[in-house]
Amino acid sequence: MLPQKQFATDARCPLDGVRILDLSRVVAGNMVSLALADFGAEVIKVETPEGDALRDWLVNGVATNWKVYARNKKSVCLDLRRDEGRQIVLKLVATAQVLIENFRPGTLEKMGLAPDVLLAANPKLVLVRVSGWGQDGPYQHKPGFGTLAEGMSGFAAMNGFEDREPVLPPMQLADCTAGLYGAMAVMIALRHVEVSGGQGQVIDLSLFDPLFSCLGPQAASYKASGKVRARTGSRSTTAAPRNVYRTKDRQWVCLSASTQTMTERVFQAIGRPDLIDNPRYRTNAERVRNATELDAIIGAFVAEKTLGENLEFFDRTEVTVGPIYDISQIIADPYVQAREVVVELPDDEMGTVPMHCVVPRLSATPGAIRLPAPKLGEHNDEVLGALGLPAAEIARLKTSGVISTGRKTKGVSAK
Repeated sequence: MLPQKQFATDARCPLDGVRILDLSRVVAGNMVSLALADFGAEVIKVETPEGDALRDWLVNGVATNWKVYARNKKSVCLDLRRDEGRQIVLKLVATAQVLIENFRPGTLEKMGLAPDVLLAANPKLVLVRVSGWGQDGPYQHKPGFGTLAEGMSGFAAMNGFEDREPVLPPMQLADCTAGLYGAMAVMIALRHVEVSGGQGQVIDLSLFDPLFSCLGPQAASYKASGKVRARTGSRSTTAAPRNVYRTKDRQWVCLSASTQTMTERVFQAIGRPDLIDNPRYRTNAERVRNATELDAIIGAFVAEKTLGENLEFFDRTEVTVGPIYDISQIIADPYVQAREVVVELPDDEMGTVPMHCVVPRLSATPGAIRLPAPKLGEHNDEVLGALGLPAAEIARLKTSGVISTGRKTKGVSAK
């Protein structure tokens, strides 16, 4: 079960009192609100009757993505195609500090909820607009899933091996990167309001910009060399040795020696101190140039030992080597267990559902997991009642379909 220090329904957190309306769907917007919800923000997921698409991403019939990305959130289900549904959103806006949306640019305006309308309802509102390509520019109206940003940003072009096709990431890299940038942007904007006495503002958060910013000095390196960086597999183009190596028991380790001191320690550890003064490996530039030969030398040494033997040996010699783990090995590792990196939240469907802990770890103002992912419309009565809507009015809106709690499952189960 989740340790008490990370799971507490009554935990006090540093963002208590911050209310966020999350109208987004899928990963990026949910990542923004998750990062803030874990530290106490009250996140109200305003879902359409179809529900967030994450509810349809099933693994063996279980919406594991929803259970993780929707923790610490409340769900209100409104038909935003109806004027009464949009009016309720405006009433909620007046009570909130932040609104997150990821409709295609221009959609919010067509709904009658343009930024000027929202800011008129709440001049101090921070409005996060998530999109593939931003709110302006020639691509603003193009659809923009994270995959397209991962392709166009240069990530796929530099990922993989030179003689094979470019490789997209096996997870929502662009979305998660944008989500973390978005959470930081919200805190900056809230500080402007709360500390500087400023007004609300719009955060234009594309999926492209954050990922491009994380890929290093692509543009500067291109200008300096005139060359497009080739795919190099697990090797680095700036430091060597750095690669993955196969062990005797057909497992893998990764090694990085990005400083001269660590490189010399590697050479000493594998019984090849002669390489330290070898002109082919004496400097980092020479090692990068002769990385194929260097990898063969290190790879032959690693191949003589099992994964466990390699880890014990390199740990003892203080060389920066680590294992290549899959999830079955991650959850069994004593480091992961001791640090409670993976925690288990009580769950009606699974008994408990394992997920990542609250990140980052703050000593004086830690976050906490207070709520499991909500059922669709689970908090309709609580949230709308607090707006002052009488029970009879809420019942009428439910009957008319403006407020909903039901949906059809559209997900395809994946094994």
